[in-house]
Amino acid sequence: MAMSAAEFLERLSPRRRPELPETTAGTLRLDLHDGGRTEHWYLTLHDQCLDVARSADEADLVVRADREVFDRLAAGRTHVVAALMRNDLTVQGDIRLLLALRRIFPGPPDARHPRDVAGPGSARR
Repeated sequence: MAMSAAEFLERLSPRRRPELPETTAGTLRLDLHDGGRTEHWYLTLHDQCLDVARSADEADLVVRADREVFDRLAAGRTHVVAALMRNDLTVQGDIRLLLALRRIFPGPPDARHPRDVAGPGSARR
């Protein structure tokens, strides 16, 4: 069974994340809707580090979606920007932080880096 968004977020450790841009800083609140209730997750980005808490505090960016959408993000079955374009999730606030969020969630499980697919010697000089 795939990991849920809540499990994924709980397992995020407060270590340095080189995949995050060095200049990105701010707060994000993820609102996971499930029927009549909403679960709030609060992420703080700073110095390529990520702190995760459960809070409904105000944030620089608020991302709202059904729990199912966040579960697909956590499993790598959908991409943050694609979900936004399909109107599966909504955002309010500093949209630049959404691009950092896409680096936090995993990519598709069968994805490969383009350089690996092209093979050696395919780089332009």
